[in-house]
This record gives sequence, C-alpha cells and structure tokens, in this order.
Amino acid sequence: MFEYAPAPESVRPQIKEHYGLFIGGEFVDAEHVFKSINPSTEEVLFTVAEASEADVARAVAAARKAQETVWGPMSGTERGKYLFRIARLLQEKAREFAVAESMDNGKPIKETRDFDVPTAAQHFFYHAGWADKLAYAGLGADPKPLGVVGQVIPWNFPLLMLAWKIAPALACGNTVVLKPAETTPLTALMFAELCQEADLPPGVVNILTGAGTTGSALVDSAVDKVAFTGSTAVGRAIAKAVAGSKKKVTLELGGKAANIVFDDAPIDQAVEGIVNGIFFNQGHVCCAGSRLLVQESVAEEVLARLKERVSLLRVGDPLDKNTDVGAINSAEQLERITALTEAGRGEGAEVWQPACDLPENGFWFRPTVFTGVQQSMRIAQEEIFGPVLSVLTFRTPDEAIAKANNTPYGLSAGVWTEKGSKILWAAERLRAGVVWANTFNQFDAASPFGGLKESGYGREGGRQGLEAYLDV
Repeated sequence: MFEYAPAPESVRPQIKEHYGLFIGGEFVDAEHVFKSINPSTEEVLFTVAEASEADVARAVAAARKAQETVWGPMSGTERGKYLFRIARLLQEKAREFAVAESMDNGKPIKETRDFDVPTAAQHFFYHAGWADKLAYAGLGADPKPLGVVGQVIPWNFPLLMLAWKIAPALACGNTVVLKPAETTPLTALMFAELCQEADLPPGVVNILTGAGTTGSALVDSAVDKVAFTGSTAVGRAIAKAVAGSKKKVTLELGGKAANIVFDDAPIDQAVEGIVNGIFFNQGHVCCAGSRLLVQESVAEEVLARLKERVSLLRVGDPLDKNTDVGAINSAEQLERITALTEAGRGEGAEVWQPACDLPENGFWFRPTVFTGVQQSMRIAQEEIFGPVLSVLTFRTPDEAIAKANNTPYGLSAGVWTEKGSKILWAAERLRAGVVWANTFNQFDAASPFGGLKESGYGREGGRQGLEAYLDV
C-alpha cells in the first residue's frame, strides 16, 4: 500500500469562545453553560448556553409571534426567496461549515465537504422551489401551515439533519424551535448566524442548545408539531408524551439494515457498497448496512475481498483529507460500541479488525467485522451505531428475506444482484422504508426517507415529506 503524506485542511472557521441561545433573531445567554468537545482530540472547542424550561417557552413564544404576524401571512414566493438565500449562503460558506462539522462531530472532512454540506444546501434549494407550489403537491387545494414546530436532531449528521427538518417546515409556512444534540451544537449555531446574515425575520428560526431535559421541555411545550430523529427509546418516550394531544409527530428512529449480496452480484461493486454502508461516518448512521447477508456460494470470496478492502481504510485525524474513518463522537458512544463488541465475542462470534494505529487522544474504534453471527446474537439485533459489521449467510432468496426481516427495525435495506427481477422481488418483500439496489447510502432531497416498525413513522424529503408540516 502506498504511504500518503498528511493532507491537513487549511481552512479554520472562526469559532467563538462562547455561544448563547438563538431566540427571536438574537443570541441571548442562559443561567447554565456546558462545554463542546472535539472528539478527535478531547479538547474544549467552546462553551454554550443550556436552555431551561423558561428559555424554551420564550423561544416558542417568539416563533408563535413570527408565524402569526410575518411568516404565515407571507406569500410562498417570498418565503421561497429566503430559502434560496439560505441555500446560497450555505454554498458560499461550505468549506467553513465542513471544517466546523468535522471538528465538532469527528467525521472525516471529505464526508462533510462532499456530502453533508452540499446535501444540506440541496434541501434548502429543493424546498425553496416548493414554497409557492404547495397547492400542487397532491395534499389538497389549499394546505395550511401547522404553526410552530419543535424539532430535535441527533449528533451523527448535525447540519444535514437541521436542513432535513428546517427546510420543509419553513417552506410550508411554519416557524421552528430546533434543539441540536448536546455534543454537536456548532453548525446549528453557525446556521443561526447565517439566518441573521440572510435577514430572516426574527423568530422564524430559533436554536436552543441543551441536553435531554431541554428536548423534553420542547416536546412538552406549546408547539403544534414535534419532529424527532434519534434513538428508538427516546422516540417511544416522545410518542407517549404527546399521546392524546393535538400535536403532529414524525419520528425517524434507529435501524439494523440488512445488506443482501446474492451469488450473481457484481462482487467488487458490492464490496465497495458494503464498506460505504457500514463505515461511512464511522457507522454513526441510522440506516447503516450493519448486517451483511451473503449467499453461501460466494461468502468466502466476498469476505476475502471485504477484509482486503477494509485493511486499506485510513483511521485518524478527521481534518486530514486522506482519512476514511474518523473519531467516535463521544466517550459515551465509544463505551456502547465497545460493550456490544465484547458481547459479540462473548456470544461466540469471530471478530476481525485490521491492523492500524489509533491516535493517543480522542475517541477511536477500529473497523470491525464479525463472522459466525447467529440471528439471536445481540450484534445481529441491536443497533450498535458504530463501525461494526455483522456477517450472516443464507442459501436461498427466501431465507435471505426471512433473516433480513427478523429484526424489530425497518428503516433500510440493500440488494446486490445483476437481475432486475430479483431486485423487484426482494424489494417487495423487505420490510424497510428504503431499499437500495446495487448501491447504498444514496440520498436526494426529492426522495422521501423514513422507516417502518420501530424505525419510526412519517417521511422526510420529497413531496411526501411536506405532508407532515401541513394541515391537510
């Protein structure tokens, strides 16, 4: 293997020492603060205000006023202009946002640069186009906004999840109170500054930083809809909290996706898809292809090529453009990944990891492949949310579908075969909201995304994703 010289990112964003809450178009402080840590170095990046229940109420009131007096009455054409402006500003500041995301989250710069930020901008461009065309979305002749939307997003795609939530909400005439994850608030706060630069009317977007108590307060507040992306356990608690109320809810939760490789699959292409499916973003992906189901007749060949490919992955500094696998987002998540990996060893699965040096500081975990995995093992049933792949085999297509569906989740799946008829046959039988064919982890703002079973309900993106933000 060629040895590459380090290629460090030269751009460094202007990160403030402290950030307040963004309420009513202005940054305001709070009684308590907490630290945001760079997971690749364990250094403190900045301190940030922690929103209290009173702060949540103030933000919701500001959003309500903006929705009733400015944003709701505004024409769709004018709202679209603001969304276009935000999208263009994101493009102009793309490198700064990409570097900040890598520093705060731990993911490689080539992912934030080439995927996260461009796709976030794409969502604002796409939904800007819908702002004056809602009557033609097939959701009724005169759809109305819901009002104020409370949104809680996770730490794995901080800016992209913000765009998934805020863009359709604003396009439909709603105002927003959004809480980013406590470990990754930076790009949300930078987005608040971008809203100021775009002259977005005060109160249309409000950003509240904090931990779980802040999120709970937002769910319980006087919002008209709750949109959540995160763990199934928290999603279940949110559903219980809003039961009996008039609040609309969409939940995009966990997953344990099956990536099925049939014996007629293009092996080299499939191996690349397997690697992308589980090691992209360190496996911190709800739709990650964390279960590989490979047909017995090609299992030996697939595994040999997979291990060879994984051994070439570069683990290290997220700001090095050569890095393939960055840092785990937090010490807490690293502990969970380690515990479930040890559980896999204890249950008898065989573990393989490539030889690679890990940095001394920060939170790191080697890419891991488990073979000899049984359906009943924890590593085959529980979401690990890390760079850990569980490999199972099957003999017949029916067995592959049965094993793929044998999980409480139903977010995504992948199918690898040269036969179009087999793709359609499998897709019809897989209990998953998204099925990729001869690819994995492909997203577009025009395509709806969401799950079945314990992976949640509702759709985000596309024409279908507008419905959750409209009174129809």
